[in-house]
Amino acid sequence: MSHVLIVVDLQQDFCPGGALAVPGGDEIVSSINGMMHLYESVVLTQDWHPLDHSSFAENHLGAEPYQVVPMPYGSQILWPCHCIAGTQGAEFHPDLDQSRADLILRKGFRREIDSYSAFFENDHRTPTGLASYLRERGLTHLSFAGLAEDFCVTWSAIDATRLGFKVRVISDACRAIDVNGSLAAARDGMRRAGVDLA
Repeated sequence: MSHVLIVVDLQQDFCPGGALAVPGGDEIVSSINGMMHLYESVVLTQDWHPLDHSSFAENHLGAEPYQVVPMPYGSQILWPCHCIAGTQGAEFHPDLDQSRADLILRKGFRREIDSYSAFFENDHRTPTGLASYLRERGLTHLSFAGLAEDFCVTWSAIDATRLGFKVRVISDACRAIDVNGSLAAARDGMRRAGVDLA
């Protein structure tokens, strides 16, 4: 039985002062660093968007951030520009201990589709390759921490459960955007999917 800690998108743009700041996003860095030694493996995920990404409100004429629009793969929330590849905002929080990471997985780099989950693009079909990596290493028990709990953490955890992994989300080591009740809905969805909320 092998355990992996997956730290989701603990990046500067998601922390206070960033382009898409999650309230208290920087508060979880020290606790995540402190738990890394408990796991056989650590994986970091990193949002990595092109400037013309289709999920950015400014790339849709007349659109506002947090507006929901139809996309070929379903409904999409439009976000402020964030985590542009190669920019400071896309970098990890400077206090995050990256030395323990066995893998850094970049996601959201395809212009035409967003990617909340660490396992699939938002079409739920295009894989990131993470599942194969974990299986080949024999990593079966996944613990998630990071940002934001109600979006990328939740989508990752639910996908991992559907893929047959044993999954828990360490809620104390997450922070949420919580727009329009999204946190309560996300936690309910995770419970129904069989995710352990620790």
